[in-house]
Amino acid sequence: MPAHLDERAVYGAPELLADIESSSQRCVESDPLSRMAVVDLGSNSVRLVVFQGRGRNPLGIVNEKAVIRLGRGLETTGRLDASAMAQAMTVMHRYQAIVAAMGATPFEVLATSAVRDAENGREFVARLAVRMPGVRIRILSGEEEAALSAEGVLCGIPAADGILADVGGGSLELVRLDHGRAGEAATLRLGVIRLAERARSDIVRARGIVDSDLAGVQWLAEGAGRDLYLVGGTFRALARIHIAQTSYPLAMVHHYTLGRDEARDLTGVIAAASQRSLERLPGAPRRRLEDLPFAAVTLRRLLRATAASRVVFSANGLREGWFLRHVPESVRAEDPLLAAAREFGDRLGRDSRLVPVLMTWTLPLFPAESFEATRLREAACWMSDIGSRDHPEYRAEQTFLRVLRQPGIGLDHHARAFLALVLALRYEADRGATFLAPVRSLLDMAAANRAEALGIALRLAYTLSAGMPALLAGTSLSFEGSRLVLRLSESTGVFAGEGVLRRLDRLAQVLGCEAVTDIVR
Repeated sequence: MPAHLDERAVYGAPELLADIESSSQRCVESDPLSRMAVVDLGSNSVRLVVFQGRGRNPLGIVNEKAVIRLGRGLETTGRLDASAMAQAMTVMHRYQAIVAAMGATPFEVLATSAVRDAENGREFVARLAVRMPGVRIRILSGEEEAALSAEGVLCGIPAADGILADVGGGSLELVRLDHGRAGEAATLRLGVIRLAERARSDIVRARGIVDSDLAGVQWLAEGAGRDLYLVGGTFRALARIHIAQTSYPLAMVHHYTLGRDEARDLTGVIAAASQRSLERLPGAPRRRLEDLPFAAVTLRRLLRATAASRVVFSANGLREGWFLRHVPESVRAEDPLLAAAREFGDRLGRDSRLVPVLMTWTLPLFPAESFEATRLREAACWMSDIGSRDHPEYRAEQTFLRVLRQPGIGLDHHARAFLALVLALRYEADRGATFLAPVRSLLDMAAANRAEALGIALRLAYTLSAGMPALLAGTSLSFEGSRLVLRLSESTGVFAGEGVLRRLDRLAQVLGCEAVTDIVR
């Protein structure tokens, strides 16, 4: 586990509360409106991403892609496709105009496998340099490409442990991940375009080629019982197909997870499907149909070579790794979940000074909670006031959807569902509201019950304090046997009105105890 995620069994010690207070007062280390841009010039597609700010979670405000298949025919001719090079010139001219208009700096082009391996790759880059004066164009080595991809995955999944596989059109990058640290790496000629050409479009032949190439990477066996992290557009397309087939309630690829058997079943279906069958599949992207069987074969053989227990899809990769290298080290060290929650709270809440007080106030309700549970509770406290500016009639639903569907990498699917449910109940959503249905299938009973208790507790805290730290500090919750006791200091101006008593009773009911109010004079 990375240093910035050191486990702490119980939250509430003075030094931990000081950490939260310093976070709430943190100065932004760089202009949040600053922009930087990167182009991923790949074998299959060319993509521009413009990032805004230099926060812990990359915020892409422009993400534009053109599928030009620059690496088409490379395996047989050894050269970049002429028509694709012409298209690339046109696309890159547009990208440069976008970046200039947006004032993004730095701006860098990262050329990967096709340009790296082609006889005319450097000649093509020289022509690009003439067309784009002043723009840095780098031809990445296989090792550099793998390293950036690993940094991108770790940006969103900092404790990733297992094997990373990043598939492109020309190559497959493999990296060993050990509890958040990147280790050995390998680059293989197993990109979907190149594999199809090597196999002469024969799936059976492709299977043998993949097995032969993977056999040369002996450390893949260290993935046994761990996770296989998948990066790349064609792998993401497999995830989208599975999401559509299963009517999964959250249409987000990042952090989408499949068990080993589920992944094997999916790859078996895709690898054996005809072109017409693939066209009928819900969620199948038309521009990647010819690549899907070869991505499926590669994934299936990777599952065999690694003996991984799960597949975890990542929307992050090379571009996010590049972004992270331009972020201050102090920001890189932040927990992405808590950074995302702080950003929400700072932007939409009223007073971030309430967060450490809320953490102390809610602590007695969750004795001996796990490290992960504490992180989620802190994130909920940071986000607990983000609906304050919404219309009262729609506040619960609006906040729920905002949390569940927010862009960014800091929240996995469980965290999204948990926090969305907490915030909906904090704004007194009806437990049977139809808009809550998606999260019910993403949370087990224990997590749902915990979310309900935390949401109701936060509602009670805001009823008592009006969101003001000084008012909440004059109250406390504690368990005395089977009783939940709310203590109020008479001198603070807080009193046990009808709304307070009703919400206290509801919280006690959820926790299975009796509610008691104690006025301290």
